[in-house]
Amino acid sequence: MLAISLLVLLHELGHFTFAKLFKVRVSRFYLFFNPKFHILSTYDTWVRRLLRLSPEVVPEKEVEETDNDGKVVKTKKKEYVGTEYGLGWLPLGGYCAIDGMIDETNQKLSEETHPWEFRTKPVWQRLLIMIGGVLVNFLLALFIYSMILFAWGDTYLPVQNMSYGMKFNTEAKALGFHDGDILLSADGKAFKEYGGDLFRDISKAREVKVRRDGKEVSIALPGDLNMLNMIKDEPRFVAPLLPMSIDSIVSGTPAEKMGLKVGDKILSINGHAVADHNDFIYELGRLKDMMTAAVTAEDSMKVRTTQMVVAHSDSARVDTLQTVLNVEQGGSLTLGFVNKAMTNFETVTTEYGFFQSFPAGIKYGWNVLAGYVDDMKYVFTADGAKSLGGFGAIGSLFPPVWDWYLFWKMTAFLSIILAFMNILPIPALDGGHVLFLFYEMITGRKPSDQFMIRAEYVGFGILILLMVVANLNDILRWLGYM
Repeated sequence: MLAISLLVLLHELGHFTFAKLFKVRVSRFYLFFNPKFHILSTYDTWVRRLLRLSPEVVPEKEVEETDNDGKVVKTKKKEYVGTEYGLGWLPLGGYCAIDGMIDETNQKLSEETHPWEFRTKPVWQRLLIMIGGVLVNFLLALFIYSMILFAWGDTYLPVQNMSYGMKFNTEAKALGFHDGDILLSADGKAFKEYGGDLFRDISKAREVKVRRDGKEVSIALPGDLNMLNMIKDEPRFVAPLLPMSIDSIVSGTPAEKMGLKVGDKILSINGHAVADHNDFIYELGRLKDMMTAAVTAEDSMKVRTTQMVVAHSDSARVDTLQTVLNVEQGGSLTLGFVNKAMTNFETVTTEYGFFQSFPAGIKYGWNVLAGYVDDMKYVFTADGAKSLGGFGAIGSLFPPVWDWYLFWKMTAFLSIILAFMNILPIPALDGGHVLFLFYEMITGRKPSDQFMIRAEYVGFGILILLMVVANLNDILRWLGYM
């Protein structure tokens, strides 16, 4: 909530700043929406007093009103034209109501135009007002990434330092990869770390180089692998290979109760062979999926009760042991030991000075944006639509305990997303208004108010539909149906 509130506030402030710069009146500036009522509201008298600005004066107008007897009477009424700042009750965004503009605030435009209205300003000024929010979000993301690099540096685990190599699924092995291969480069570009960029580079590569048994080997690829499937498949297309090596036992867990010792190896779970820690995690994932289908407590206990074949390190003995797995928050199943291989890799940290952090942060942010834009093509596939997420998915990006590094990193990422999504040419988004402004600049003709109103309704309908689909996916994932 803090991250989204900050991003929405600064996004709307971008529109607000350009509007004020070009002397366009802003009637309302709200964080969160306020249908029917609001939590807080104040006019900008204090703002004008603070900035020593003269008050905006509007002469009284003669208006017609109906009295209690139903008679029409004429009265003089002074309309306040300052900005109303407020906090709404519906935390789905925010808005900046700009006078003389057709937008989601659904304001009624009179036939009479005024010099302070958006619609009377030159097209280049209206364009800057519309891209102000996107510009702020994009620059904010680059600034946050720069400050992250300045404060914490860039710590990562190079793929080449994963000395056990990688574990590949059946599809990857069919393309020529072998378990234990150490990934080096894709089309001449060296891999940095295990993550989204690695999958993206492999999916588009024609040639991937690996180190196998001390020798460099080239693997030819088609160049059009489905990155979404590579990540979603279980087991994944590629994952760090982690040999089974029990380093310590957590007290009071099933691992201790079944008598596991340091150095023991698990050979199978419920008859399924376990060659390494990757297989162990995969088998626990399969049991978790089975847990979602459990109807009664007895069904759940049956799934959690497992038989494991264990090779003991202190003897040549192999035992078949039975235990009941623990259920952690989120439904994950655990046995209760630490695998030594998971903490046996050497990380690298690159530190940046204050001025060095800016070009590095800009490069990092641009890479994040480029990757996000490149992945958008998957949204228009069946699996891509299922991968959409709403507020639940956004919340899951953040850790369960407070962490300033991860907070700012996720805030910057959300700022990039907000900037990109808002510039899409969909009516009701900033990009839709920008599209119509470009049309006006090219043709010299402004779309009619009626057309703009209808386009706004269509765009708003599309956004509501996307929001429903994304949050429905969250609910289905929570219920275990996806």
